[in-house]
Amino acid sequence: MAKQRIHNTRAGRGGNSGSSWISYSDMMAALVLIFVLILSVSLHAYMNMLETKSAELEEQKTLVAAQQAQVDTIAAQLAAQQTTLDEQTAALAAAQDTLTKAQAVLTAQQQELDTANAALASRETELASLQGELANKQTALDAATQVLNAQREEMAAQAQKIDDLVGMRTKIVSDLSQTLNTSGLRVTVDADTGDIVLESAVFFDFNSSKLSPEGEAILDRFLPAYMSVLLDPQYREFMGEIIIEGHTDNVGEYMSNLELSQARAQTVVRYCLTTNSLSAYQREMLRALIVPKGKSYTDPIYNEDGTVNEEKSRRVEFKFSLRDADMIAEMNRILNKMETE
Repeated sequence: MAKQRIHNTRAGRGGNSGSSWISYSDMMAALVLIFVLILSVSLHAYMNMLETKSAELEEQKTLVAAQQAQVDTIAAQLAAQQTTLDEQTAALAAAQDTLTKAQAVLTAQQQELDTANAALASRETELASLQGELANKQTALDAATQVLNAQREEMAAQAQKIDDLVGMRTKIVSDLSQTLNTSGLRVTVDADTGDIVLESAVFFDFNSSKLSPEGEAILDRFLPAYMSVLLDPQYREFMGEIIIEGHTDNVGEYMSNLELSQARAQTVVRYCLTTNSLSAYQREMLRALIVPKGKSYTDPIYNEDGTVNEEKSRRVEFKFSLRDADMIAEMNRILNKMETE
């Protein structure tokens, strides 16, 4: 056919237009044939490529299906995780609410704690102040205890002195009783105090302060024996006073009887300080100790029926007191009070 087309073409060059048209048709047919061939080749290539792409697409579909399955699985997992997350979120919200409430309670408790701490700090300050006061009081108490112990020691010494004095008085009373009995004088010595009573009727006339001769004679016998005991060196340092008391009956006024009793006591004292029945040394020692006291009728002697015995009330009493006896008696009272407490 190609040769024909060429022939036709060559003929057309030398021939008429019909031959040219035939040649053109052949050429067009050849072009169409070429186009068809090209199209066939292209279509075949496309089909091959389509098959390849289809295979690839099937593979991709398979892969996509597998991936979709994985995606579905992951989606299910995510859904489950979302559900869990939602539950956890709800739980977290509840926990947050509980935490908020707990925080509010904690804040209130913290405020209470702060208030308590402030009160505690105040109490601690007060306690420190009280401890300071207590320390000061303890120091004062220790000092007072030392003073009290010293006072107790001193009082114990005084108590011992009291005991010594009590024992000394007992011994003096015993010696007085024995000495006066030996001298033949009928006088009564008080066993507790050592007081001796001499009836004024023997020494003085009624309403008189002048010493009778009989009274002087009795004093001359009584004084040496009495003073020998009281002025003995073993007792002398303990002796405080030798007291001569004048007493009257209750007849008359108090003041007149007081003057009479004082005058009688002074008369006896005067005689004691001037009589030769005592040595000059005894009179000198007696001068520092003897004291006259008029008692009027303040201490009468009564009969059994309660009436005043006027004769026995008119009397002179010889008494003695030991040195510091009043002070020691007061201290003894304090000691006894302390012991009872």
